[in-house]
Parts: sequence; C-alpha cells; structure tokens
Amino acid sequence: QRLKDEFEPQGVKVFPISGVTGQGIKELLYYVSNELQHLDQETIVFEQEYFPEEREESSDDISVTVDDMIHHSAAVSRGVKNAFVVTDMPFISYQTSIYDAVCNAGRIMKEGRADAVKLEGGVNFKEHIKAIVNASIPVVGHIGLTPQSVNAFGGMKVQGKNIDDAKRLLADIKAVEEAGACAVVIECVPAKLAAYLTSQVSIPTIGIGAGAGCDGQVLVMQDMLAMNTDFTPKFVKPFADIGQQMSEAFKAYDSEVKANTFPDAAHSFSKSDCSNEYLAQLDEVFK
Repeated sequence: QRLKDEFEPQGVKVFPISGVTGQGIKELLYYVSNELQHLDQETIVFEQEYFPEEREESSDDISVTVDDMIHHSAAVSRGVKNAFVVTDMPFISYQTSIYDAVCNAGRIMKEGRADAVKLEGGVNFKEHIKAIVNASIPVVGHIGLTPQSVNAFGGMKVQGKNIDDAKRLLADIKAVEEAGACAVVIECVPAKLAAYLTSQVSIPTIGIGAGAGCDGQVLVMQDMLAMNTDFTPKFVKPFADIGQQMSEAFKAYDSEVKANTFPDAAHSFSKSDCSNEYLAQLDEVFK
C-alpha cells in the first residue's frame, strides 16, 4: 500500500503480487495487454529485460531471469495480433555457452510466444547467433551501448567516440550480419557513425540514440509518452505528456472517491422496483 500511495500519483501503476498465491498477476497481465492494443499495428514490439522505472544509470538490467522474460513476453504476445514481438535474452542466458543460448532462445520462443529473440554483442557472440539461427529461431542483434555490459563500460556511455571503438562496432555489426541475424539494434552511437554502419550491412538497423540514419527507430513506450518523470535519456523525445494526464486522472479519481461523488447515478446500476418495501423483504430474510 505504501508503494501504491507513493508511485501511483506519479502515474506509475503498482500491482501487488503474492509470490505464494500468484494473486495480482491477472490484473497485471490485463493492464499490459490493454496497453499493447494501442501498439498493434504493422510495427515491432521489443520486450526488453529492463523495466522503465529502472532505466537510470544504476538500473539493474542484469538481475532479470529467463523466466521473467518468458512471463512478460507471453503477456505482450497475447496483447497483440499483427505486431512482430522481439524478446530480449537476459544476462547469462546465452553468454555461458552456445548450448545454453539455443536452449534459452527456444524456451523464449515456445513459452514466451516471441517472434524473434534479441541478444547483445557482436564478434564475441557470432557463433551463438549462428547456432540460434540454425535452430530456425530469428535473431535480432544489438551493438553499441549494450545495457547488460554497462558495468564493463563504466556506465551508460555513448559508444564509438574514437577510431578504435568505431572499428570495433564495424566488426561487431559485420559479425552479426554474417551470423544470420535478421536485423540489428544500434544504441547510443554518434549519428554519422550509425549511418555509416547502416550503409555497410544489408540487414535492417534499428536505432535508439543513434540518429536518423538507421533504417528504423525504437523508443521505450513509457519514455516517449513522458510517463517517467525521474529520468529522461537525451535521445528521448516525449510525443505526449501522458504521465501528467495520468497523474491528474489519479488525483481526480482519488478526490471524487473521498468526496463520495463517484460513483454517481450515471455510473451505477439501478433496479426500477428496488423500493423500500423490496429492501424490507430482504431485511426479513436475514433477521
């Protein structure tokens, strides 16, 4: 209740979930599915391993498990009909071995109902990508700022700012393409370099913080709708202030409930013959 009181006025929906009984999960899944109906066009939905409220520099992307991703991916997949769902493979779900990479990618496809998996890295994971693709699982690569490696990078930092880094990124994107990936995400890379990398491969590139020279773009939904008030990356443009609207709506709802003005007659069910005599008969039953 404390978390609900603290976060819901800010537009952050809180779902109490019991780890023992599972109570609250249905409400969460319904909420997620309802939001995704607005995205269900000819688009790509990325189900990522970090959650919007945790996207600060100290975000804990690496603690998410395969089971977490399967759970969220399945909810997303149920909420769309036409969109292509790409689900991230979380930290240590593919780095440990090629065998683990294929098995976990298969679980995400089967249990999470994803259309493709996404994994981070280039040259070092070329054989992993190739093995997953050989198992008939579409793969989207991810180079540049790879959030699972944020500790190795020393924070959320732009990649490719010097010639050695640029050469590394070129080798990475080439490796991803050669391994058979169907597309690749380029994150937090200078715009000109991202455009150059795009020109060097035949697979589509999807940029996030990588300028307009990529073939496509991706943003976190809650970022582009200004639902996160505590942290906004430089590359995010809010296209609507839904966060403020949600905050105002929560406050209005809370106010009307406390004032006993909601629900009113227009939002209540009535029975035409629910007279005092009718209620008196019910009273008699329970005396």
